[in-house]
Amino acid sequence: MQHVALNVPKMSCGHCKMTVESAGGALAGVSSINADPQTKVVEVAYDEGAVTLEEIKQALATAGYPAE
Repeated sequence: MQHVALNVPKMSCGHCKMTVESAGGALAGVSSINADPQTKVVEVAYDEGAVTLEEIKQALATAGYPAE
């Protein structure tokens, strides 16, 4: 299990939080995702055998919230 904290500068409200968590959480292999719009940080726990960090970042970017 991998844990990563991603900076998502476009995230600024509760709606952003829900969108980011839905986009990342929909991926097989993501066991938990917690977005904090105040700090603009998304913490993700995932199974690197099922999903890659790049796939997670792509899902967030597709939802309109690219991670840095």
